[in-house]
Amino acid sequence: MSKPDRYVSFVGIDGDSNARKLMELLCHHIDDPAKTNRFWELFKGKLERIKQPDATSGFSQDELYLIHAYINNIRELFETYDDRPAQELLDRIEAESC
Repeated sequence: MSKPDRYVSFVGIDGDSNARKLMELLCHHIDDPAKTNRFWELFKGKLERIKQPDATSGFSQDELYLIHAYINNIRELFETYDDRPAQELLDRIEAESC
């Protein structure tokens, strides 16, 4: 089977599942009081509002949207804490879904 090509189709790419896994890895860091800051605390609020269009002016956000919107911040956090598995998953999501 050939490698999925996001420019042709998302068939074979489990973007939603990958995005949820990445958020779990991210929360492992930002839920640690020693690793969080004001930015990540506000980000957690965005995570809580996922799939709540009433809380987001009718715009339904999901994990993949947040990854795309904050990819550089997320990458920096994973690099800071040398979280290679999370970095690899982020790279995969960026290549396949962003």
